[in-house]
Amino acid sequence: MWNYMAFEELSPLELQRIYKERVAVFVVEQNCPYPEVDDVDLISAHIFKEENNELCAYMRVFPEEDNIHIGRVLVAGNYRKSGLGRELVARGLEYIETIYPGMPIYAQAQAHLEEFYRSFGFETVSEVYLEDNIPHIDMVIPAREIE
Repeated sequence: MWNYMAFEELSPLELQRIYKERVAVFVVEQNCPYPEVDDVDLISAHIFKEENNELCAYMRVFPEEDNIHIGRVLVAGNYRKSGLGRELVARGLEYIETIYPGMPIYAQAQAHLEEFYRSFGFETVSEVYLEDNIPHIDMVIPAREIE
């Protein structure tokens, strides 16, 4: 089941699963020692899918000054190559369009995922740069007029 929750709506168990998987992917798997838990979680919508008491996929969505930011996009190791990443991003973009219609959407993406994000309408707006020693690019879906 897909969940769309503000931070204060998350149960302690849901929050633990989210943090556990984010640390497993972004800190351990990618060998990037940094403070994974941050204050942005407090203002984010947390979009995630659980099956059999496991977190399968997750992303957070939060407003910035002039755009909506998606981040911490992940599919747990056991669920990769299943199309779940595509479903996750599609659901996140639908959520954004409902809550923040017409706003530009920003993603700081790992460079090897550029074509994946392009398939959703993101445009590359930066050169490749290193973030935690991993090549990244900035991508945006431009603002759209609301009909």
